[in-house]
Amino acid sequence: MGVLVFMRNLLLALCLFLVLGFLYYSAWKLHLLRWEDSHSMLHAFDSVGHSLGPEYDRLGFLLKLDSKLSAELATKYANFSEGICKPGYASAMMAAIFPKFSRPAPMFLDDSFRKWGKIREYLPPFGIKGQDNLIKAILSATKEYRLTPALDSLNCRRCIIVGNGGVLANKSLGSKIDEYEIVVRLNSAPVKGFEKDVGSKTTLRITYPEGAIQKLEQYEKDSLFVLAGFKWQDFKWLKYIVYKEKVSASDGFWKSVATRVPREPNEIRILNPYFIQEAAFSFIGLPFNNGLMGRGNIPTLGSVAITMALHNCDEVAVAGFGYDMNLPNAPLHYYETIKMAAIKESWTHNIQKEKEFLRKLVKARVINDLTSGI
Repeated sequence: MGVLVFMRNLLLALCLFLVLGFLYYSAWKLHLLRWEDSHSMLHAFDSVGHSLGPEYDRLGFLLKLDSKLSAELATKYANFSEGICKPGYASAMMAAIFPKFSRPAPMFLDDSFRKWGKIREYLPPFGIKGQDNLIKAILSATKEYRLTPALDSLNCRRCIIVGNGGVLANKSLGSKIDEYEIVVRLNSAPVKGFEKDVGSKTTLRITYPEGAIQKLEQYEKDSLFVLAGFKWQDFKWLKYIVYKEKVSASDGFWKSVATRVPREPNEIRILNPYFIQEAAFSFIGLPFNNGLMGRGNIPTLGSVAITMALHNCDEVAVAGFGYDMNLPNAPLHYYETIKMAAIKESWTHNIQKEKEFLRKLVKARVINDLTSGI
C-alpha cells in the first residue's frame, strides 16, 4: 500500500512539474514573440504618433515634457534613496513620454536571429538581411549571446554610456562612473591615463571595424567586445577576428581597421541591429529611405548605445555627450587636443536631430546626464 501511495504522489509531482514547465516555456515564448513577431515594419515609421492625439509630436513623443514624475511613478519609487537601483525606472519613464515604447528587445543576436521579424527584412545597418551565413558562422564560434552570468543575475542594473566628448575632461567623474554595474564605452576611447575623469571599469565596448582599438595593449582586460554592424563588410570582418583569419585592408572599409582583437570568441557579441533601426526612425526621426543607408539617416553610436540601454537597463546615465559649437576652442574629445571647431557637417549623421532626441530624455528624466553636455 505504501508503495502505491508513493507512486501516486510521485506521478502527481511529475505532472505538476510538467504543467509548470509548460507554462514557463509558453510565457517565455510569448515574451519573445512579442518582440520577434513583427512583419509589417516597413511603413510603420511614417505613422508613429499620428493616432496618439494633439499632445504628441509626429514621432509619438509627448510635447510637454518636464522632470516631474507622475503620481503613479512617484509612489512606486518614493522609498528608493539616492544611489539605490530603481527596477524598471528607465523603461517606465520612457513609456510615459513615448507610449509606443516596449521594453523587450534582446541586447545581442543569438542563434534564433533568423526569426526576428523586426530586423530580418532590412539590410545593414538596420537589419541582418543577406548576412545569415556570416552571422551563423560567428555565433557558432562565440556560443555566448548574453551578458556575463553575474550581470544577468542582477535584479536591477544601472548602466552608464560613456561618450568621448571633451566635456568629460577635468570633471573627476571616474569614481562615480565606476559605481555603475554596466559601463559602456564606444569605439577606441582610451581609459588608461584618464581614469580620474572617465573611470577604470569597462563592461561593454561597442564598436565597428574602423572605430576599433588597433593597439592591443590599449584594450582593457575583462570587457565584452561588441560589434555594431553598419555594413555587410563589418560582419565579414568580425568573422575574420573570431576565427583569427587574416583581415584584408581592401575589404570595403573607409579607413584602416584592427586586424586582431585580444578576446576569446566567448567574449565577443553582435549588437542587435534593431537598436540602430529604432534610434534612427522611431526616436530621432531620420529619413527612412526605404530602409536603406543614405544621407543623414544613420544615428551615432552613442544614441544607439542609449537605445540599447533603455531596453536592457533599469537606470540609464550618460557622460561625455554633447558638442557646444558656441565654444570652438573647447576640446572635441577628452583624450586629444583637437578643438570643437574641427567638427564638419556629417554626411551620415544628423547631430541636431539627435540632440533634440537626447534633450527629451534628459528633460523628462529618462536618462541622467552627469556632465550636463546635452
